[in-house]
Amino acid sequence: MARVAVFGVGYVGCVTAGCLGRDGHTVVGVDVDPAKVAEVNAGVPPVAEPGLDDIVRAQVAAGRLRATADPAEAVAETDLALVTVGTPSADDGSVSTETVEKVVRAVGAAVRAAGQAYRVVVRSTLLPGILEERLRPALEEAAGRAVGPGLGLCNNPEFLRESSAVKDYYHPPYVLVGADNPEDADAVLDLYREVHAEKLVTNPRTAAMVKYACNAYHALKVAFANEVGSLAKALGADGHRVMDLVCQDTKLNVSAAYLRPGFAFGGSCLPKDLRALARFAEQKGVKAPLLAAALASNESHLRRALKLVRDAGERRVGLVGLSFKAGTDDLRESPMVDLAEALVGSGYEVTIYDPGVMLGRLRGRNLAYIDRHLPHLAGLLAPQPSMVLERARLLLLCTDVADEFDWRGRFRGRVIDLRKDLARPDPAPLG
Repeated sequence: MARVAVFGVGYVGCVTAGCLGRDGHTVVGVDVDPAKVAEVNAGVPPVAEPGLDDIVRAQVAAGRLRATADPAEAVAETDLALVTVGTPSADDGSVSTETVEKVVRAVGAAVRAAGQAYRVVVRSTLLPGILEERLRPALEEAAGRAVGPGLGLCNNPEFLRESSAVKDYYHPPYVLVGADNPEDADAVLDLYREVHAEKLVTNPRTAAMVKYACNAYHALKVAFANEVGSLAKALGADGHRVMDLVCQDTKLNVSAAYLRPGFAFGGSCLPKDLRALARFAEQKGVKAPLLAAALASNESHLRRALKLVRDAGERRVGLVGLSFKAGTDDLRESPMVDLAEALVGSGYEVTIYDPGVMLGRLRGRNLAYIDRHLPHLAGLLAPQPSMVLERARLLLLCTDVADEFDWRGRFRGRVIDLRKDLARPDPAPLG
């Protein structure tokens, strides 16, 4: 069993400390508030959380949990620190890291004084990069040595909800550790032997972003349901029944469908229906900024793709995939049509390959749309993939048509996969 110091005994810290003790670990809670320290030592949690009173009382009585206001004392008696202090919003909306940095420095100073090997695990919610760019230098300066063998630093985001935190502790969606050192990850995962969930390890930046993405998604769902409810009422429909039925679709709606970073959405349905809802809301004075913003967000994604192309510095561009998705010839509001139109308008030499798009078979609104946006499409389409490879110096993989496009080993220019590269970190500079 591990010896753990938990810095901050608020909602996250007290639940974590109590549950770690319940699972057999020896835990020292640390807090600057002497009242909280006294409460924990008296077997009383300083926060109200169902089930926590009995846990804290039992662990203090068993000698597996106590609290102190002295960081040096806590570090000297443990092998690992979980930092669970708050990271509130600053006045400008950015995250305030003052408290967590102060804790990390205190831990580093205690480690330096004791001369011991130690691990620091940040459970506080921090934006990607803060651990690497602020906390690591602070820890290394205070500890007098670099992070590495004998001094570990990683993160372990929590997924606890107030009022169900104990239940969430033992049944989270998963246990997530962000670590560059496998030994640090193993030490953290060992704390959660009794937790019934999949144990996952990734890098610290990704782990930090997962926490923010989850909370943003939760907020997005609440706002979405509220806007749909308001619009439903204005249209004479039952918003609760609407969302009940929406949620019954676990194939597309409440599922992983569409939740993959890629290129902009398009087609004959999504843009049109979003515009209709946004316009109705505007006419009826119903505030629905989230739905209205979806189209603006989509447009921003297209601009990011254009910037990626322009930054590549090549004027001869090949597009693989033109319809809004592979397997169809529907070009209406396809982001690839918008992309090609913008590139042609900026003087790029564009060659397009999409075996599903045949000019002679386009009809009605589909034909009218392409005549309006790419009237010279016939001169841009390449009937054979080899023509794209020969003409282009920059290849854009736009849809899953690219999965059947044999370019590897045959194309010597740069390749940008718009299905993935807009969400990937930029490659590290050489040297």
